[in-house]
Amino acid sequence: MASFPYADDYPVHRTLPERGESRAEILAMMADLASREDPTWETGQCSGTMYCGDHEHYDFLNQAFSHFSHVNTLQRDMCPSATKFEAEIIAMTLDLLGAGGLTGTPAGLITSGGSASIAHAVLAYREQNAGSIDRPNMIKPETAHPAFDKAGHLFGVEMRIAPVDPQSAQVDLSWVRDHVDANTVALIGSACNYGYGTIDPITELGELALELEVGLHVDGCLGGFILPFGRELGYDIAPFDLSVPGVTTMSADTHKYGYALKGTSVLCFADRALRNSQYFYLPDWSGGKYCSPGMDGSRSGGLLAATWAAMVQLGRSGYRDYAHQIFETAAAMREAVRSHDELRIIGSPSFLFSFTAPDFDVYHVNDFLRTRGWRLNGQQYPNALHMAVTRPQTRPGVVERWATDLADAVDYAVAHAGDAAQSGAIYGGVAGGPTAETDDLIKFFMADMMDQQQSIPD
Repeated sequence: MASFPYADDYPVHRTLPERGESRAEILAMMADLASREDPTWETGQCSGTMYCGDHEHYDFLNQAFSHFSHVNTLQRDMCPSATKFEAEIIAMTLDLLGAGGLTGTPAGLITSGGSASIAHAVLAYREQNAGSIDRPNMIKPETAHPAFDKAGHLFGVEMRIAPVDPQSAQVDLSWVRDHVDANTVALIGSACNYGYGTIDPITELGELALELEVGLHVDGCLGGFILPFGRELGYDIAPFDLSVPGVTTMSADTHKYGYALKGTSVLCFADRALRNSQYFYLPDWSGGKYCSPGMDGSRSGGLLAATWAAMVQLGRSGYRDYAHQIFETAAAMREAVRSHDELRIIGSPSFLFSFTAPDFDVYHVNDFLRTRGWRLNGQQYPNALHMAVTRPQTRPGVVERWATDLADAVDYAVAHAGDAAQSGAIYGGVAGGPTAETDDLIKFFMADMMDQQQSIPD
């Protein structure tokens, strides 16, 4: 990717223009860029990223957003609708994730995304134990999201990394038990994890959390808005939510399988006391008494409105229908993988799966699939390819293209097994570029990203 895409088609603004361009020209440029980029996922050949893929749905959400895009949710006296939207989003999510039978007072928090929900959970556990533990730690499976490590770095919470079973891709419970100590504030499980689509043994983690008197966070950022409907449809999905004894927090992204616009996630608490522990207060500021429930200050009311609109418009039946399509499509795509003895599915996944190749570098498969327009996510240790099935994959013909292209890709990989693959594993981007497993490559990649954002070409 060029550092400054479209530089040959449109001016690069090095300074704020003296005279603004017309709205019509700006909107025409944006429409042109969108028309070039949308086809990369409209084919259904892109893993994850676009969870809904329905332009009519996006148009509906954009209309809902537009009514409140200018509203700052801090001013609830001026826009009480924000309280309606936010409270009902939280209440619906709590109900979906099994909070109905809890003996405490369940509560929630809306954040800007999965990483933010995870960060707020880590902060809550730290603050809940602030008076008794100076050096808190949490135990996470290696497969749990790096956002936990980021939050631990930011908030001074040690993340102890538990190994996972290489066959099941689930956390090693014995290791977790052996590494809990007096400074452990919470355990972590995924439902499901990003890499393999497998669900950790949440029931057993809950039993362990209760026995050892620590918290348990379930990261349902990916699965929170699809796994409940999979269970309703009869799929074999083990208990994973707030109904499991011992689970004290759970994150679920409305902007993934909740089909809202990007920028919202819900963090659920089994009891509001834990949520309240991470509130920030500054009562003696000259600007007025300051209280913040989360790290964000100003937020657009448009995101709350659009998220609420998505949930209420789809309803349980809408989510259930889409889940049915996605689970069936994922099963068909996995069967195409299993039809090749050279490939192996990792663990027992559901709507998201990953596969590796024991006898050659699976990135050869990816190299070929890229030539057919597929955009898969790359993984490492072992090298693997990951497909998060979303609504675009449920369109007619996508599964058939997948089976045909994968068969050709396996033939290519076998023929080129002795060569170096051209693609590799970078989270958040296409599995492309040179393969390397060094800190220098990561530093180079990050520095290049920063340079792209900060520098201006001559």
